[in-house]
Amino acid sequence: MTHLCDRSIKGRRQRIKGFCLSKFFCILTAMKNLSHDHIAYEIRDPEVLLSPVVFSSPHSGRDYSKAFLKSSVLDSREIRSSEDAYVDKLIDFIIEIGAPLLLAKAPRAYVDMNRSSDELDPDLIEGVRNRGQNPRVNSGLGVIPRVVSNSRSIYRGKLTRAEADLRINNYWRPYHLALSQLLARAEQQFGYSLLVDMHSMPHEAIAYLGRLQRCAQIVLGDRFGTSADLALVEIVETALAESGLCVSRNVPFAGAYITQNYGRPGQSRHVVQIEIDRSLYLDEGSVELSEDFHDFRKQIGTALSKIVQYTRNEAALAAE
Repeated sequence: MTHLCDRSIKGRRQRIKGFCLSKFFCILTAMKNLSHDHIAYEIRDPEVLLSPVVFSSPHSGRDYSKAFLKSSVLDSREIRSSEDAYVDKLIDFIIEIGAPLLLAKAPRAYVDMNRSSDELDPDLIEGVRNRGQNPRVNSGLGVIPRVVSNSRSIYRGKLTRAEADLRINNYWRPYHLALSQLLARAEQQFGYSLLVDMHSMPHEAIAYLGRLQRCAQIVLGDRFGTSADLALVEIVETALAESGLCVSRNVPFAGAYITQNYGRPGQSRHVVQIEIDRSLYLDEGSVELSEDFHDFRKQIGTALSKIVQYTRNEAALAAE
């Protein structure tokens, strides 16, 4: 009886191992078939993955087509005011520290990767019914934005539903497919994933909060503790603080669609959003890099390298 039981347990273990290997190779195949240079995004992959961290920048895209600019009432500088300008340049070293980087190419004003595909604005898109949309959509910041910063309208009139669907199908869906595949690969290889979603915020967004938040150069968003395990959030916060940056959590930015949708700690998928005060590296008026850019890039680079190293250590301990 014991012999038969041992054989049964051994058989189950072999089947589980076979299933895991099969799933692993399916994910590898999906990654190989995934374009790394798409019209919607770019994936920069390290030669060797060293940790479960995936970095992304959904709002730094600046491929402004002539047709899009022509359709807008804004000039080429004004339309960039809601863009996380040059965050991609701040973190372009990521593959050198052993982590993948996903960069959106499409501008946020054209299609917002940090919104659900059904966050459609009836005040902008023809044929969309007003069904009590959420505050983001009501303020003009749906998946196809109606406004940029300071509530400045992008268009002269409405867009067709066909135009909205085209942007979602050609840009939004491919970006999120790529993001899902990167996270699945990390989970299969390391047992969990940590998405560090990189953003930048206008200096005025924290300046108006007054003395309580005057030190917040970085705001971490974890949806008030629901999108990532506390230990991982503390790893991120510690790495940033040790690099000399003042960090706060969730106020005024707790994370939007990406943090909320992908953050599933119970399923070993964690998301932390990082918002960087743009005045640390950017001339916000001209939307050009400031003289502080290179120094700040080194500072944030030190912090992100520590995140990769700390999570690498955690993954190694979990595997023992």
